[in-house]
Amino acid sequence: PVTNATITPRPLSHLVHIGDPVTLHCTVQVGSAPVTFTWLHNRQEVAHGPLLELGAVNVGRSGTYQCVATNQLGQDGHCVFQALSPELTLETTPRSSLVTAVAVNVGRTLLFLLLLLAVIAGCHRWH
Repeated sequence: PVTNATITPRPLSHLVHIGDPVTLHCTVQVGSAPVTFTWLHNRQEVAHGPLLELGAVNVGRSGTYQCVATNQLGQDGHCVFQALSPELTLETTPRSSLVTAVAVNVGRTLLFLLLLLAVIAGCHRWH
């Protein structure tokens, strides 16, 4: 029987940026061939096979993923074994939020420095 189904994400981080390519790989520690794999996203079946290629992820790809590994015993398949992997939570974050925040902060800093220079110049002229 199949046992110890596990998911390995590529890249290895569970936090990915929107647009990053992500692939999930399901393996079993024990299990005689043929082993079939079914993928669940938020507990809904979404794909079959040992690899789940999500491509360039978006917010809709966030959530929990699980892999169900299945094999059978005997010619007629009268005994079916399943192993459910632990849940893998995938979170997506916007890539541009950090860039936008940095750009806004740089703009504010430059404005502050400009105002400070104007005040210093005005005080210098006044004296």
